[in-house]
Amino acid sequence: NFISKMCESSRVTWEGCSVLLDINDGDRLVFARLSPAAKLKIGNKNCSLQPLIGRAFGTVFQVETAPEGPYLSPTQVNVDLRDKVNDNNAEVRDGQVNVESRDNRALVDNNTAQSLTGEDIETMRRQGARGNEIIEALIANSATFEKKTSFSQEKYRLKKQKKYAPKVLMRRPGSRSICEAYFKKYPSKIGFLRVDTLSLLLSMANVSSNSDVLVVDMVGGLITGSVAERLGGTGFVCNSYFGQTPYSMDIVRIFNLSEEICKRILRSPISDLLSQKESPEQIVQHDDDCNAEIQSNDQISASVTMEEISQSSENGISELGAENTEPAVQEVRKAPKAGEKAQKEMIDSWKENGFSSLIIAAPELDTWTLVRDLLPLLAHSAPFAIYHQYLQPLATCMHNLQLEKMAIGLQISEPWLREYQVLPSRTHPCMQMSAFGGYILSGTKICSS
Repeated sequence: NFISKMCESSRVTWEGCSVLLDINDGDRLVFARLSPAAKLKIGNKNCSLQPLIGRAFGTVFQVETAPEGPYLSPTQVNVDLRDKVNDNNAEVRDGQVNVESRDNRALVDNNTAQSLTGEDIETMRRQGARGNEIIEALIANSATFEKKTSFSQEKYRLKKQKKYAPKVLMRRPGSRSICEAYFKKYPSKIGFLRVDTLSLLLSMANVSSNSDVLVVDMVGGLITGSVAERLGGTGFVCNSYFGQTPYSMDIVRIFNLSEEICKRILRSPISDLLSQKESPEQIVQHDDDCNAEIQSNDQISASVTMEEISQSSENGISELGAENTEPAVQEVRKAPKAGEKAQKEMIDSWKENGFSSLIIAAPELDTWTLVRDLLPLLAHSAPFAIYHQYLQPLATCMHNLQLEKMAIGLQISEPWLREYQVLPSRTHPCMQMSAFGGYILSGTKICSS
């Protein structure tokens, strides 16, 4: 246990930990649980993940070929040549700017510029040539490479690198990287929750150490894992749900949370939390009201439950976008289990003292019904933050909260995030971006008669 805790707190990977593999700058995003037997198919090659164990997060690997088969080799991060290229191909020589007159107007793509054949490349591979050596050979045997602009040359080099020397960046799976990965490939599985929206949600709910946070998480466990990660083993996260079937929390397993943090993630039916706050008739009526919303709870859980994550316990690999992995044979040390049912003593303590904050991300349920029944569970002056993909449910909830005088400081926020490409002579906003990040209703609960 001591060794495993040391590994988990370090900056290097260990056997059984989860990693996010970024292949060729986001072309593929793969969640994997490392083991000596786990393999990942990159292109048409099956590569063992053994070399990734014991390496620092952030290491870049390159697919190499050896007589015994392909393998992942750590490599140095090369300076992006695009940083050195201007749109006008300007160079500084002897203190003066020399603007090149080269362009691509005379180039004709008729498949005759490359003199190196496929048989020659296979011969080089059999002789043990590395991917970078094949790329340099392709450049040397190209009749048009020197005639291209510097920017076109870099595009050509990058295209060949992805084919003959794929690179794999090993990232640490945290709340940001996990949210970015799912938002890029499968945003519907996390309720279209963008990373800046997630950050704002945690800040508006004042999630800090020693907090007891009540969470209604129907976005796969992303909110629960993010709150637990920020608490860092202090306080508690209560993942609440209607009915008898808890909502899916599969994403929590990717966070590499320690056993101490996992013990702080508890589950409780909302009916148990409300048992002494309302009469039995009110609880029954409340369940009837929500029945229409959660009658397809199994289907909702199935839609949020990620097949690739559920496979991780079997083959150590889970991928966003494709399923081309080879099962692992060796058993991997299992991650600590999170989400034990809250004991009666803990529930009684929450009822007596109240939760310190409330976070709701349940697009399938009626927002006002949820807030009306869960807000009394908070301590006085406790903040709450509610995420929804659409504006109208939050506007209705905000109006009702004002009428009932249940909260103050109510506001609806629309997060905005725009990435910029910063390169010499071509700094501009990225053309392809998400223009919509949902809405957040926030406020502070007050004591009302």
